[in-house]
Amino acid sequence: MKKYVKIFLLVLFIGLLIGTFVFLWKKSRPEAIVYEIIKPRIETIEKKTVATGNVEPRDEVLIKPQISGIVSEVYKEAGERVKAGDVIALVKVIPEMGTLNSAESRVNVARISQEQTQRDYNRAKQLFDSGVVSKEEYEKALVENRKAEEELQNAQDNLEIVRDGIAKRSAQYSNTQIRSTIDGMILDVPIKVGNSVIQSNNFNDGTTIATIADMNDMIFKGKIDETEVGMLKEGMPITLIIGALKEARFDARLEYISPKGTEENGAVLFEIKAAATIPDTVFVRAGYSANAEIILERKEEVLSIPESAVEFSGDSTFVQVLQDSLSRPQKFKRSPVTLGLSDGIKIEVKSGLKSSESIRGNKIIEK
Repeated sequence: MKKYVKIFLLVLFIGLLIGTFVFLWKKSRPEAIVYEIIKPRIETIEKKTVATGNVEPRDEVLIKPQISGIVSEVYKEAGERVKAGDVIALVKVIPEMGTLNSAESRVNVARISQEQTQRDYNRAKQLFDSGVVSKEEYEKALVENRKAEEELQNAQDNLEIVRDGIAKRSAQYSNTQIRSTIDGMILDVPIKVGNSVIQSNNFNDGTTIATIADMNDMIFKGKIDETEVGMLKEGMPITLIIGALKEARFDARLEYISPKGTEENGAVLFEIKAAATIPDTVFVRAGYSANAEIILERKEEVLSIPESAVEFSGDSTFVQVLQDSLSRPQKFKRSPVTLGLSDGIKIEVKSGLKSSESIRGNKIIEK
């Protein structure tokens, strides 16, 4: 029995010894390095930049009252489409007591004067019909009576304007009715019934009754870094990407580049504007955030390789060209190349590499 135990222990010891040697031998073996093999491709390379900004109507019109008072009616709300001349709100005039008293007094004086000239006219007409006075005297009384009637009418109109903000004779021109000045969509109505409003004049900007814009003429407003603004030109095509519309893409054309930059967070940015082409079937709300992809440079049908496969040494660039696809380990030859346009992922090869050749890519470790 002891003999079998000794044999077992001896075999176990020998097995452990052999296993240890095998493990150490494998551990000491050099790793076999294999590289990814890349074939150059004929592709189109585009160098792009992205500007962030918003899509807005080209023009927004602020509707302001031409008279001060209290908002008594609001007929429209945000989102409604209006035409030029449509009434948006009605303003009730709160008269100043001194001005109102003067207007009432003017009406009373004008009425007294008109009543007197009316009596003079009636008397002159009777005398003229009887042949007592000349036609000249009669016509003079007639003119004076008409003047008095017109003065009374003017005084009454003035009283109505002071008291109500509108005269009956010119109701269609009333400035108490706040009307739209353009065709478009109402973006905002910041006032409510009961709010006080101030008229727009040379000394006051006035209270905004509504904001109206033509939603069929939209533009992109964004900013771009000073390092890229020099590559832009008016008329360049742009692709707008609106995240709120599930990354919808629309064509646009650059039409404005600011001549002056502004510093933001240590960087100098320049404002750009682009006219957007949006289909009638798509509704884009004012203020949507958008990214503008601008193609700065484009090369079509050029030989390209991944930029990660390029080696840099000073001002020179190289690639490792595969010599024999069947040999193990792989054999490569360092070859200088002339590079062109890059989009950050792939790069153009102008010379030094043929489309039929293969190059070394990323390293793959095999044990």
